[in-house]
Amino acid sequence: MDPRAIAAAYTAGWNTGRPEAVAAFFAEDGVIIINGGPPWTGRAGVAEMAAGFFADVPDLSLACDGVRASGRHVVYLWTFTGTHAATGNRLEVVGWEEWDLDDAGLVRLSRGWFDAEDYARQTTAG
Repeated sequence: MDPRAIAAAYTAGWNTGRPEAVAAFFAEDGVIIINGGPPWTGRAGVAEMAAGFFADVPDLSLACDGVRASGRHVVYLWTFTGTHAATGNRLEVVGWEEWDLDDAGLVRLSRGWFDAEDYARQTTAG
């Protein structure tokens, strides 16, 4: 299990623009929680979360800014850019995910974080 290879493939999955490509990196019962909000559970839940981001930012482009790992716990640092669908504003959002991986290298739990106030400021019409 190579955390950097997993992170590179996960980044590529997001850059396909296909929610199911993102969900494929999660265990069948995997969970993602963003900014302490409600969990998105299972691959269907993860795909639904990703679809929401793709709807808001259809040209979303994700970059991996770094990876830190200790055993099966991985921190994935990222930046996404794109155009907000409703306002046409250009976005640049930075954040990270903390992953707990299973034996197969799939994400069992992801706790993701980004500055929601900055995102709201960038997406506001103006």
